[in-house]
Amino acid sequence: METKQPNTSLYRTVWRWHFYAGIIFAPLLIILAVTGSIYLFKPQIEQFLYQDYQVVTPQGDRLPASQQIENVKELYPDAVVTKYHPGENASRSSEVSITSNKESLTIFMDPYTGKSIGELNDEDRIMDKIEEIHGELMAGTLGDRIVELAACWAVVLIVSGLYLWYPKKNQSLSGVLFPRLKKGKHIFRRDLHAVPAFWITAGMLFLIMTGLPWSGFWGNNFQLLATNSGSGYPPSIWTGSAPTSSIKTKDIADVPWAAENLDVPLSDIQGFIPLSIDDVVTIANREGMHPSYSINIPQETDGVYSLSAFPPKAQDEATIHIDQYSGAVLADYRYDHYGLIGKIVAWGITLHKGTQFGLINQIISLLICLGIMFVACSGFYLWWKRKPKKSLGAPKAPQIKNMKLFLFLLIGLGILFPLVGLSLIVVWLIDWLIIKKISAVKNFLNA
Repeated sequence: METKQPNTSLYRTVWRWHFYAGIIFAPLLIILAVTGSIYLFKPQIEQFLYQDYQVVTPQGDRLPASQQIENVKELYPDAVVTKYHPGENASRSSEVSITSNKESLTIFMDPYTGKSIGELNDEDRIMDKIEEIHGELMAGTLGDRIVELAACWAVVLIVSGLYLWYPKKNQSLSGVLFPRLKKGKHIFRRDLHAVPAFWITAGMLFLIMTGLPWSGFWGNNFQLLATNSGSGYPPSIWTGSAPTSSIKTKDIADVPWAAENLDVPLSDIQGFIPLSIDDVVTIANREGMHPSYSINIPQETDGVYSLSAFPPKAQDEATIHIDQYSGAVLADYRYDHYGLIGKIVAWGITLHKGTQFGLINQIISLLICLGIMFVACSGFYLWWKRKPKKSLGAPKAPQIKNMKLFLFLLIGLGILFPLVGLSLIVVWLIDWLIIKKISAVKNFLNA
């Protein structure tokens, strides 16, 4: 740094790890911030893109859901109908999801005329592509793990950055809470990175921690821990004995996070005639489901109708399983049934997506995302301007015996975030087997 800093092993260790974590993971954080900024405005973007499909003119009574589905079957005789979404209000089209020729399609129906007003291949949904990049870099499980690793290491960046930023003795608020404009360009570059980073720290940490429950490794294990700790799902959600099915609700429907591991009950066949989809709609309305709900249609003789509402506000979430023959509500799982962790995660997810408080939520989250982009770019600029020609510009690596405190901190983070711990082992092996053995590499990395 251009300013005089304490020449301690701990300070140089923290600086070194902050430096390398930034160099490696800042590009990924920029990608997450950019895609996150776009996804925040999914409702407005999809309303603009698919307005011709989604908006209808109310005229008389709506046709029954069964009639709309029959019309879809006439248009797609070889298709399998998998889901029905009635629409949130009187001016919204109905949506019928089908599988046809190994493709998943959404057919938009005018519920007043019963005519199709368009189809959309689910693979072509732009916002789903943005979500896929944001969640897994369009690289499946490997991409999911990389995104999770970047998010976890961002916590290391925050912790180490706060230590480096923390005001020293006799230091004024200049360079701490606002940049120093009259101390020269070197000082200004440092403040251009450190000061904004401090201001977005809380928001950045919030976005990381509310995004991790969706991750494939940490999130799944955290979800299992939350589900299995204590007494499990409350008895009030079952009308009879809790089922012993090994099928989880997330395997058959898109449901809120807290309901993903909810066991799916079985329908009691006993020669009954299957329930009409119209009766299911009536039950959903009777049970007070949020109008954003969808009905997942059973494909097996002992399957159930699974209704899920994943609305903008966490407190409106609901997941219901209905016997496809008797119409009995076998399970009714609402926000009020969630445990403390489930409620916290539910709020975290809707705040993360920018839906809980509408436009003001979107704007605040957007400002945090823009801040992340700015801090990452200013960090690169700061490094590039001070980088020596023949080395990477990393702080000198201290002896391992002089960095015990930081090692304990890294071990703690490695336990809390297992992928961080695994990456630390990999880094240590690379350092021991390669970097320390090759003089040119050792000098370049200042190891």
